[in-house]
Amino acid sequence: MEPGACGALCVDPTSCRKRNKHDGKQMSSDQKAAAVPVSKDTRMKRLFGFEREDLSSWHCLVCLLNRPTDPASLSIFRFLFGMLMAVDITQERGLSHLDYKYLDGAPVCRFPLFNFLKPLPLDWMYLVYVIMFLGSLGIMLGFLYRLSCLMFISTYWYVFFLDKTTWNNHSYLYGLIGFQLSLMDANRYWSVDGLLSSRKRNAHVPLWNYTLLRAQIFIVYFIAGVKKLDADWVEGYSMQYLAHHWLFDPFKFILPVEMVSLLVVHGGGLMLDLSAGYLLFFDATRPVAFFFVSYFHCMNSQLFSIGMFAYTMLVTSLLFCYPDWPRRFFGHFPAFLKQVLPNVSAPLQPSPSCVYPKSSEVSAIPQRTSSTVLPSTPKLKHKLAAVFTILYLAEQLFLPYSHFITQGYNNWTNGLYGYSWDMMVHSRSHQHVKITYRDGKTGDVGYLNPGVFTQSKRWKDHGDMLKQYATCLSQQLPHYNISDPEIYFDIWVSINERFQQRIFDPSVDIVKAEWSPFKPNHWLMPLLVDLSPWRAKFQEIEQTLDNQTEIVFIADFPGLHLENYVSEDLGNTSVQVLQGQVSVEIVDEKKNYTLHPGEQMKLPAGAYHKVYTVSAEPSCYMYIYVNTTEAALQKNFTKLSELQERLRNGSETEPLPAELQPLLSEIENEGADLNATDPVVRLFLKRQRHMKEVKRRREASVLERFQRFSVKKYYMLRRGFLMTAIALRNLAFGLPPLEQLTQEVAYANMKEPGSEARHEESLKAEPGHEEL
Repeated sequence: MEPGACGALCVDPTSCRKRNKHDGKQMSSDQKAAAVPVSKDTRMKRLFGFEREDLSSWHCLVCLLNRPTDPASLSIFRFLFGMLMAVDITQERGLSHLDYKYLDGAPVCRFPLFNFLKPLPLDWMYLVYVIMFLGSLGIMLGFLYRLSCLMFISTYWYVFFLDKTTWNNHSYLYGLIGFQLSLMDANRYWSVDGLLSSRKRNAHVPLWNYTLLRAQIFIVYFIAGVKKLDADWVEGYSMQYLAHHWLFDPFKFILPVEMVSLLVVHGGGLMLDLSAGYLLFFDATRPVAFFFVSYFHCMNSQLFSIGMFAYTMLVTSLLFCYPDWPRRFFGHFPAFLKQVLPNVSAPLQPSPSCVYPKSSEVSAIPQRTSSTVLPSTPKLKHKLAAVFTILYLAEQLFLPYSHFITQGYNNWTNGLYGYSWDMMVHSRSHQHVKITYRDGKTGDVGYLNPGVFTQSKRWKDHGDMLKQYATCLSQQLPHYNISDPEIYFDIWVSINERFQQRIFDPSVDIVKAEWSPFKPNHWLMPLLVDLSPWRAKFQEIEQTLDNQTEIVFIADFPGLHLENYVSEDLGNTSVQVLQGQVSVEIVDEKKNYTLHPGEQMKLPAGAYHKVYTVSAEPSCYMYIYVNTTEAALQKNFTKLSELQERLRNGSETEPLPAELQPLLSEIENEGADLNATDPVVRLFLKRQRHMKEVKRRREASVLERFQRFSVKKYYMLRRGFLMTAIALRNLAFGLPPLEQLTQEVAYANMKEPGSEARHEESLKAEPGHEEL
């Protein structure tokens, strides 16, 4: 085969005779006349868009990846991605609450990827976000495209690396797509740059532009599916709670909740992730993929607080269509809209970024000038583009399975979770978090409130963040007369409905402990995977309990002990051993009781106790308790509810005592100020009002929901842009008088009516992690 003879790419004059699956370019009548008839396309070309010969040599592969392709679909994706990122910056990136996140001079512990990374002063951080926002707008409009991409990705990755606690898969994906777009010719269609430069307007883009983005999205779906082949997901333990969401109510008409969780949530999620990339790729299956992918992402937008991710993934689906789909789509719009819509009639023009055929078809391709020479053999930049595409995709396939580098189980201690597409594979719950400090000089011991000096909770789950947190605490505590502090963490976590167990060794001073991401760290406790089969037994035990009884399953390592406090509200608490052997010490009584599997003992309320694991293997036990205070309160609420119902229907004939009069007032004048003196009655009426408000919001019409959503977003955006304007003014002209600055910030903080009351109620109703 002579150089360039690569299937239908470099020498075949019919390479554009029929719209190719990945090309979308159609021949003009002159091109058809110049073309030499050959046999119809092979089955492989119809399915994949290229021939087997296109992969037969490096030269042919370079020609394939640089094949001229319609820029329309890529440019529409550029526009939508830039728009979504502009919205994302004001929301999930945090522009609306930037001053709460980056507090100037405040003793805040932060968790950057590299310890030398520090946030700029607050006003300069606002400038960083302005640059990022302008970059996203420039990407959307295709204006000063390369500069806009550089503005966006440089600031985006800086903010991304600045805080590991906000890392997630989709934030990582946004940065990757932004990086890819910076190397592509995505401003060749429907862009300001195209209006200003005829050379860029409607010019071809090389095929690798599409290949890279399509492969990236395929990897996201497929690797996420492969990771869901984990036993926890397949057996339905990862996202058990999701089945109770109202979005799955239609499935509950034909299936019990347990089967909805197993078959719909876990089984459906697994099958969609594994198949979505394949279904989107082929013409015959793409309509089916659009339906299921759209349904899936619309549900995710309601199930999780994931910002623009669901909408971004919907937009990426369009990349798998023919590249010329926007021309056909916008061609159906009325003529009076064509001034603002993408041009559908302008002819395509060649681009030096592509490699063109050597045949007579070249003469049929329109030339910009008589001196234009179209590349018919790959040049250095074409070869570099092919090398980059292959290396980038190889790296993206490697990173999700690179956990052996960090010597840790992914998402338990120190695996490369942020690069693995482990989407929703793991759920966690924390039962017990204790931070102990010891003065290095005096030996005094004390306890810290979990989360002090930080705004994040994710340090509890990752060894690298815990090390950073301990180092930061050791720097802050000397300001409180604690010299050379030692910091110890006792953190109990349950992952995917397993036993609550320690994640870090509580006997190790983390300040002085060694840490390396590339070798095992002895203070990171292993996940007790051998105890995973107990989860089936958990469900059997829980089904035997009444609604007022709670249970917590604990597993501990030999030689360690759990110190716990039983609240006075928990008047009926006991501990029962499931496996191993434990010794229970009642601290006040100074007595020890040894328990074997199946044995149980009651624990005194209002007192501390310690549970020592004395067996050679890990011990497993469970706390069984009843919140007697809550039970009594619910009993009183039931009586008050029955009394109020009798008052409402007029069947109550007995006169009401003074402390119960507010029940009647609430019926006669609903929404009036609460004047109940009895604390139980007052709490009952507050809960009633809260339940009515929740019901009203759930039953609101579409118009009411949209109005509520719009008002909320308006005030959020309003605050973000006003605070940004204040910061830019400060940078340009200096700080104003303190009184003026206070008034400006107060004006920016103005919220929608009723938001303060709702926020206060939500805070009071929010459950916290409590000890027994």
